[in-house]
Amino acid sequence: MTTIRRDQHGLGMTSQRARDRLIERLRVEGIRDQRVLDVMRNLPRHLFVDEGLESRAYEDSALPIGLGQTISQPWIVARMTELVIEVNPRRVLEIGTGSGYQAAVLAHLVEGVFSVERIESLLRVARKRFRAQKLENIRTRHQDGHLGWPEEGPFDAIIATAAGDAVAPALLAQLAQGGVLVAPIGNAKEQKLVRVRKISDAAGQPDYEQQVYCAVSFVPLLRGIV
Repeated sequence: MTTIRRDQHGLGMTSQRARDRLIERLRVEGIRDQRVLDVMRNLPRHLFVDEGLESRAYEDSALPIGLGQTISQPWIVARMTELVIEVNPRRVLEIGTGSGYQAAVLAHLVEGVFSVERIESLLRVARKRFRAQKLENIRTRHQDGHLGWPEEGPFDAIIATAAGDAVAPALLAQLAQGGVLVAPIGNAKEQKLVRVRKISDAAGQPDYEQQVYCAVSFVPLLRGIV
C-alpha cells in the first residue's frame, strides 16, 4: 500500500479544513468505514478537478472534468469504496479512470489498482496526477471498459464508474472466486448501485449473487476508444 502524502501546495490549510468538514458530512450521511474516511480526509481532491473548480472540490457533488465526463460525488466514491474493500481485495480493476480520484482513493487501501479509460486525453492527465502523488501501485490502460483487462485478471474486485444497462460478461469472467463487482446499472432515466459477488453453485460452476443499493446517476459506459 502507499503512504498518504498530505498536500503541501494548492489550497493549503483551507483545503484541509474543507476536507474535514466533508468527512464529517460523509460520516453523518452513513459512511462508516474509518479506513475510507481517513484516506479521503488526507487525499487532496482539489488536485483532481479542473482548473477553476478547485474551490468546489470539497462540496459533496459531482463536477465536470470535460468531454462529457465527471468526477464522482464524494459520498458515492466513499460508498463504492466501502462496498469494494469489505472483501479485503488485493487487486482491483477500475472501469473508467476519469479524473483519477477513485483510483487514488483505492490505491491507499489495496495492493494494486488496474484502471482502464476509453478517452486517451483524460488518461494522460490522470497519469500525471498519479505521478505527482507518487501512487506507484496504479497501472493504467487505454481500453474499452467493456473489455476490462483480461491479461491481468482475475481480480478480487471490479469497480465501474460509468453505467451500463447490464454488467458486461467479460467483466464477470475476470472476477476471482469470491470477488465482487460494484457498478451503477441502468439507463439515463434510472440507475441503481449494485454489487455482484461471484460464488459457486452446487455443481461447482460459477454463479452470482446480486445486491441492490441506492439510486445513482452516472455517465453512460460507452463502447470504443477515443
